[in-house]
Amino acid sequence: MDGEKVRIAYIGARTTKARNARGNGLNVYRLGQDLSWEHRQLVEMENPSFFAFDQTGQFLYTVHGDSNRVSAFSIDPSSGHLSFLNEQSTEGRNPVHLSFDPSNQFLIVANHVTSSLAVLRRLDDGRLGPVESLTVIEGKLGPHRVEQPFAKPHQVQFDPSGKWIVVPDKGLDAIFVYRLDRASGTLIKVASCETREGAGPRHIAFHPEGRLAYVINELDCSMAAYRFDPATGGIAPFQILSSVADCFTGNSRGAEIAVSADGRFVYASNRGSDTIAGFAIGEDGRMTSVGSWATAGKTPRFFTLLCEGDVLLAANEDTDTVVAFGVDKRSGALSPPSSVLTVGSPVCILLKDLNQT
Repeated sequence: MDGEKVRIAYIGARTTKARNARGNGLNVYRLGQDLSWEHRQLVEMENPSFFAFDQTGQFLYTVHGDSNRVSAFSIDPSSGHLSFLNEQSTEGRNPVHLSFDPSNQFLIVANHVTSSLAVLRRLDDGRLGPVESLTVIEGKLGPHRVEQPFAKPHQVQFDPSGKWIVVPDKGLDAIFVYRLDRASGTLIKVASCETREGAGPRHIAFHPEGRLAYVINELDCSMAAYRFDPATGGIAPFQILSSVADCFTGNSRGAEIAVSADGRFVYASNRGSDTIAGFAIGEDGRMTSVGSWATAGKTPRFFTLLCEGDVLLAANEDTDTVVAFGVDKRSGALSPPSSVLTVGSPVCILLKDLNQT
């Protein structure tokens, strides 16, 4: 007989004065079916700012924002508690995103302010080896005098086939596509696509069927839709919309993006308007707005959808809350907040289900 499903939430928080942070590291919670929160563990560390599981789900890895490090942890299968394994340099500054290749041999990391992509080998016991290759990104700079002084890769996202790594670059107003040569541990560029000047592409999310992708542009708060060719890695835009309501006239920055598991909706967060924008995805891949909802806090740097698709968790970095919203799976609309967790400067959430007898 199957035991009760236990959902664990790993929440990363900014910790440094340079980020005006109030967080204390990596917090582990049990998230109840009623969206209640039970604190399980605190792992004190500097700026755990983005997480990834390996392909087995037995290990968790975090980059440390504004530093040059990535850390590896084993996960206790019964409690979800973390045990530190080791850390390695990313040979760059401000690592912001990380992904495992489908073979589970390599971890790819984006070094945001030193314009590079690092490839590290995953060892059999879950620890990380040193950087095996470092790919420096170059190109024409965007026009924003402050935010685009050099190439700024912000994500390393595998497409659903696991063959291609897509890298939105905020500094170059471009999206690059690479493949991983596993024999040498190096990245090979296969395609690229320019965005609108000053858009600042930040994150990409794929439609489950793999031929559509959606990008949140940070600097102009826009959402762009792309055709993606799983055979070649080619990528081409076909639609762009604002990610903030037309009545919002202030300053805002796009942050996170996610496509629902059924492929019917895409959501994006906006820091400044402090909203989640929702769009229906048509049969042709085009987006149509279904609404915009306040996140009940400031600076929603991150959000995630539960795998069932009926709950969205938004991390409000500057008001120290994680807020849960119900999701209407038919209309895509968000309901008013149903649960609020207080935690300092939250910037990342990763969920894991445990089975307990």
